[in-house]
Amino acid sequence: MLKPLLKELKFTPLHLLLWVGVWLFYSYFFSYGSNNEDFVFWFSTSLLPVTAAITYFISYLLIPKYLIPKKYVQFSLYLLYTVVCSIYLILIITFVNLIFLSDFSIRKMPLLTRNVVFVLILVYLVVCMVCFVQLLRYNHKTSNRNKELENKLLEGKLLLKQKELHYLKQQIHPHFLFNTLNTVYGFALKGSKETPDLILKLSNLLDYILNQIEKPLVPLTEEIKHIDAYIGLEQVRFRDTLRVRFTKDVQKEIQIPPMLFIAFVENAFKHGTPINGFLDIEIHLETTPTHLLFTIQNTNSKNNSPSESHGIGLENTKKRLETLYPGQYTLSHTENEHSYTVQLEIQL
Repeated sequence: MLKPLLKELKFTPLHLLLWVGVWLFYSYFFSYGSNNEDFVFWFSTSLLPVTAAITYFISYLLIPKYLIPKKYVQFSLYLLYTVVCSIYLILIITFVNLIFLSDFSIRKMPLLTRNVVFVLILVYLVVCMVCFVQLLRYNHKTSNRNKELENKLLEGKLLLKQKELHYLKQQIHPHFLFNTLNTVYGFALKGSKETPDLILKLSNLLDYILNQIEKPLVPLTEEIKHIDAYIGLEQVRFRDTLRVRFTKDVQKEIQIPPMLFIAFVENAFKHGTPINGFLDIEIHLETTPTHLLFTIQNTNSKNNSPSESHGIGLENTKKRLETLYPGQYTLSHTENEHSYTVQLEIQL
């Protein structure tokens, strides 16, 4: 048991100053009502090592090894042993001083040194004060350690969140590219004259994706331009069978994650069903001082319900929303006989 104590115990000038103060404290009290300065000096001096031993044993061994880990039974047992041993040592010190300094005459002893209970109270007053300070130090160290662990945990969560978002974005981009290339491939097979125009528009879209892939946030106006470019690409594919209305009411310029809405737009074109020869899509984007509102509606037949078939891009967009805006967004969809509507609201 002494090895951990010796390992923890480090004497410093502050320790020396402490025990000088304790010695003066003893000398002051024991000299009360007595002129026997030699007895007071030697009694205080001989009592000092006992006090230091008890103090270091409790504060550097019993407290960290038993009290802090909440081993109260062992702590109480060892503390009882310590008190018994200290009483025994104080009795020996008193008896030795009685023999050598008072010639076996109790009357020559200072009044307060005759009372073993009073001496024991003084000793444990010092012990309790030092142990209380030591407990405060342990509490401070524990608080700092807990804060460090919390900070490391938060850093780990943040890093995990960033990796998860990057992974989701890496999935969205190839998925979007795959669907768009299929469109270009279909036009190329037909030998369509619009194929070069499609490739040019696709090139512009890819340039946006590659430039924004590493950015956590982009201006909303840039995202709007990206949606407009994608709509232009689809208009070439659908020709005169597509009617798109994209309205914007941006009262506040904000930053949003890149390609946050493209999966919903892509889903409207992919699952939308022409009615009376036209695929009608209405997109509305609005910002207020506190909210961002995105609504998209497309003509649809219940036999081709988007709710029955979700793409990878749409699922990953939902995961991104949950990661980026936990508890701060609502995503809903409504469906009737001829239309399907998705509404997203984000608290800013």
